[in-house]
Amino acid sequence: MHDLNELLDLTKEVALKVGTNILEHNDQEYKSYVFSSTYPKEVKALADTIIEKDILKQLTLTGLPILSEESGYLPNKHESGYYFILDPLDGTFNFVRGLGPCAVSIALWDNNKPVFGVIYDLLTKHLIHGGAMFGAYCDGKKIKVSDVKEKQKASICTGFPVRFDVKSDETMKGFWNMVRPYAKVRMLGSAAMSLVNVGKGAAEVYSEKNIMLWDVAAGIAIVDGAGGVYKMNEATDKWSYDITASNGRFSI
Repeated sequence: MHDLNELLDLTKEVALKVGTNILEHNDQEYKSYVFSSTYPKEVKALADTIIEKDILKQLTLTGLPILSEESGYLPNKHESGYYFILDPLDGTFNFVRGLGPCAVSIALWDNNKPVFGVIYDLLTKHLIHGGAMFGAYCDGKKIKVSDVKEKQKASICTGFPVRFDVKSDETMKGFWNMVRPYAKVRMLGSAAMSLVNVGKGAAEVYSEKNIMLWDVAAGIAIVDGAGGVYKMNEATDKWSYDITASNGRFSI
């Protein structure tokens, strides 16, 4: 049986270490990137590979499987239902261009449910973690979702994932109908940090369609720990989902 507190402490240590390391070696070589041939809007940077390698080196020692954006599903000794979900660098385009939020994102899930998530914000250098069993914290200070109860006074964080069909009139109409009721709409370029904003009460809702599990796994756990709610439905690709998370104060 795995000690979840020990796994959380290890994950926090790993996220902080690799995040600090990438900032200390933040030169142009790390920021070199290419656009994916499979998904033309998807960016891959050298930093993604470097961070993943450093994280895998530590987490594989636990014996648990790992689902990573860069390497896919990696089986291990203990197929107990628990597995890590890793996005080495969420918000890669923001990172390489200095455009906005980006983060190291690591989660532990038990089958289809989040146990905990750890996110290291590379912009502010904050370490955020949370889960239903643990609560939610930013640098050790407790965070919680907002008490806003009306959509017309609420903010929603969203975006266009690389698999989102922006050429479809029907899809775009659905997107507009989703965001229209809210007072403010924000596209941060990082699903992890969008969910952190819901968890700390800066935003009320996060919603994206056809987003990959590694983009949201840690953030969902943090929202869960901060008193929020979430729902997820399988989307078109393996490991992709339609995700909505909120403060739970109104219907979504």
